Amino acid sequence: MSVHSFIPAKICCMVVRINLDCNSCCKKARKIILNMKEIETHMIAKQESRIVICGRFTPADVAIKLRKKMKRRVEILEIQEMGEQLQA
Repeated sequence: MSVHSFIPAKICCMVVRINLDCNSCCKKARKIILNMKEIETHMIAKQESRIVICGRFTPADVAIKLRKKMKRRVEILEIQEMGEQLQA
């Protein structure tokens, strides 16, 4: 079992800025986000070049993964921790 395989207890909402020039960039970003299992919801705002991502994840890990797969600079604008998950 690796260090990154556990699910963090807190739900985070993160806003990132990434250059989304065209519709294919948006489609590629959506495909990458949908393949990440730890992300529950997302919203892509093409006009503002922003992506809002919510779920149980480590913000730095998601930003790094998005940067590597999109091959573009990702700037984290805001991180909000929503609450804690009850452990059974």
